[in-house]
Amino acid sequence: MLLPWLILIPFIGGFLCWQTERFGVKMPRWIALITMGLTLALGLQLWLQGGYSLTQSAGIPQWQSEFILPWIPRFGITIHLALDGLSLLMVVLTGLLGVLAVLCSWNEIQKYQGFFHLNLMWILGGVIGVFLAIDMFLFFFFWEMMLVPMYFLIALWGHKASDGKTRITAATKFFIYTQASGLVMLIAILGLVFVHYNATGVWTFNYEALLKTPMSHGVEYLLMLGFFIAFAVKMPVVPLHGWLPDAHSQAPTAGSVDLAGILLKTAAYGLLRFALPLFPNASAEFAPIAMWLGVIGIFYGAWMAFTQYDIKRLIAYTSVSHMGFVLIAIYTGSQLAYQGAVIQMIAHGLSAAGLFILCGQLYERLHTRDMRMMGGLWSKIKWLPALSMFFAVATLGMPGTGNFVGEFMILFGSFKVVPVITVVSTFGLVFASVYSLAMLHRAYFGKAKSQIAEQELPGMSPRELFLVLLLVVLLVLLGFYPQPILDTSHSAMGNIQQWFVNSASNTRL
Repeated sequence: MLLPWLILIPFIGGFLCWQTERFGVKMPRWIALITMGLTLALGLQLWLQGGYSLTQSAGIPQWQSEFILPWIPRFGITIHLALDGLSLLMVVLTGLLGVLAVLCSWNEIQKYQGFFHLNLMWILGGVIGVFLAIDMFLFFFFWEMMLVPMYFLIALWGHKASDGKTRITAATKFFIYTQASGLVMLIAILGLVFVHYNATGVWTFNYEALLKTPMSHGVEYLLMLGFFIAFAVKMPVVPLHGWLPDAHSQAPTAGSVDLAGILLKTAAYGLLRFALPLFPNASAEFAPIAMWLGVIGIFYGAWMAFTQYDIKRLIAYTSVSHMGFVLIAIYTGSQLAYQGAVIQMIAHGLSAAGLFILCGQLYERLHTRDMRMMGGLWSKIKWLPALSMFFAVATLGMPGTGNFVGEFMILFGSFKVVPVITVVSTFGLVFASVYSLAMLHRAYFGKAKSQIAEQELPGMSPRELFLVLLLVVLLVLLGFYPQPILDTSHSAMGNIQQWFVNSASNTRL
């Protein structure tokens, strides 16, 4: 019975934020903080209850917790929520980054604060719904629900980019990309339901029933592509990434934290939870293409990051590069790579959130994100440059951070299956060092490049320092002791691997 509250608490809290703004501008902030604190606490309570290491049978999902309520019985649509190790970790990550998103926007948002926190809470509620929904109609409902609040977050509270593009343009591009890809997935879901009805005579959107749907090779491949396109846009996979740099560069700090830390993970989760198990044979056939797209994303994202002068656009392209490793891992059929992908998703969520929070703090002081206007900041701001260096080297996969564990497990697990792709993608780590060091050099070292960078700048407040140091501690803890994450995800990843490996093991490059 706890599962519905994971979704309801953010929606109720968001509505209260909107309605209580009339009583004071600080009221929505505190309600939002309490709301996400409760959500995080509930997720941690479910984690402490345990039961995520139970042995599962191939093809038969077993959940630690379930909630089922009839919704539209005529078409077999139910409010079916379920939790296993994978979804639990994503829910806890959402709760944690939700708390940080509220705190990092504490002083940044000065207008319509109630409506801002309404949109922020509803995005997070929709994301949690995506991670818990097992009914395909309900999953699509939450998948689309995330879009409108994020559109408003970028359009109303975004910043104007250094290249002159407006936040409205970025918000519109984000909405068109994600809405169009969502419609493709809706067609694929309906197609799967119709195929199941023709085979069984039963209308249902139930995930477990649809897993057993018999279908021809051609139909399976087309339906799989519908799911893949939707997830590839959100991940994003090159060349469907066009919305991401603009959305990141013009979104407020909280929006960037949510985008990089949480929304991109819904795509990887969707591939693991739905695309592979529902269409194992088609996914195995498509695996070489998907993995080479991941390789392209690694190098393209790294190269584009190096060429950027807007620091937020640079970090946005690093997300394209790092999610390329996750895409490779997903299609290897290796359980070690799968668990590495989970570690990498969590570590990337933490490190990207840290970088975007620091960018927001830098923007509050300099009122620019153009690195050509910076330089020489190392001695001007206490803590901030050193913390930026930590997160920059963490994204390289520095030993002792969670990023290293994730990338090592992905590469080690992938090498047994696709050695050529693994070796090629490893060189992407070299490119990562280039853009990370370039960012540090342009922003913090050398001579001040403008009067803005020469002035005295305030240091980090206790609130700002707490936000970033918490992420540092979590990244280091994940790097030195990832065992709780591995134990929690082992059973869920093993189940997915058993679904997929029989088809994927016959695919070699």
